[in-house]
Amino acid sequence: MSVLGALYRGESPVDFPSLWRRAVIVSAVAVLVGLASFGVRGLNLGLDFEGGTSFEVRSPGTSVAEARQVMERLDAADARIQIVDGEVLLIRSDVQDPTRANEIRDVLAAELGPVEAFEQVGPTWGDEVTDKAVRALLVFFIVVALYITVRLEWKMAVGAMVAVAHDIVLSVGVYSILQFEITPATVIAFLTIMGYSLYDTIVVYDKVREIVGRLGATDRYTYTELMNLSLNRVAMRSINTSVTSAIPVVSMLVIGSLAMGATTLREFAVALLVGIFVGSYSSLFLASTIVAGLKEREERWRLVFQKVSSRGLVDGPTRVIGRQEAAVSDTRAAPRSSPTGGPAKRRPTIAAPGAGGAPPRPRKKKR
Repeated sequence: MSVLGALYRGESPVDFPSLWRRAVIVSAVAVLVGLASFGVRGLNLGLDFEGGTSFEVRSPGTSVAEARQVMERLDAADARIQIVDGEVLLIRSDVQDPTRANEIRDVLAAELGPVEAFEQVGPTWGDEVTDKAVRALLVFFIVVALYITVRLEWKMAVGAMVAVAHDIVLSVGVYSILQFEITPATVIAFLTIMGYSLYDTIVVYDKVREIVGRLGATDRYTYTELMNLSLNRVAMRSINTSVTSAIPVVSMLVIGSLAMGATTLREFAVALLVGIFVGSYSSLFLASTIVAGLKEREERWRLVFQKVSSRGLVDGPTRVIGRQEAAVSDTRAAPRSSPTGGPAKRRPTIAAPGAGGAPPRPRKKKR
């Protein structure tokens, strides 16, 4: 409990730099798995992206195998079929010819049950939606990178963009592995993930800029140590933000998707839930790693590292948390120094008569 309490107060000496290498390896493996899934399994793009025809048939008791036999007789064996609410068959086919789609609908109504919903999307509309989604992601990246460069610096913009790209690849990778359908609502969720990840990253960057402004001028601490101190200060904030953000998303996923059967909410909620935790992870372990590595290559911080190393002061998070906080408190209430440069000597206090301490001097009687 003492460790959790210290973490809550921002005083836990967690050695984040010692975890960075392992975190980068884990992220690299996860990204490669996601990219491999893209190449092998691809993405389950929704009707709005690929085009085609979807049918919602109310047919209680009909299995997926029976419905597939009907579609095979209609030369649409590649149709995707799933059961919704135990009574409705959701059948999606790549058929885009309106006449052909109407024939399939009539056969399904005659053999399986009434067709309650019928939707058809042409290939042109699907291409337009895909192009707009890609364009929105690119514009988002460019605008945010320019803003962070102007507001902070380009090194932090690079770290933030890499972290956001990492979050998007992992989130989309989960959709590829589980073959969840990607709809326009999912794209909106991905944009929300990007905004959340950037918020968490900017919080870390703002804290490290504050601490560098207070302690960087002393040249007693390396940039990695200052970054470590910043991460210890904001770690609990990131955890609290992630937990409070995940609670309504989990409620939406459990109640809206599982209990009420709203599949659209499931697609949106899964993307948000994955993005929330991945975004917090990338802010603490990926964006900070990139910025610290780039800053340590600057001439100023290389000289600071050499100076600190020559003194043998690079000894981990205990020094960062303890001695830096002591330095901050010393600058706020520093004792006065003597003219010779040593600590000022304290003047002896003379106790008042009758106030304890030295006894009062006896008064001489007048003759």
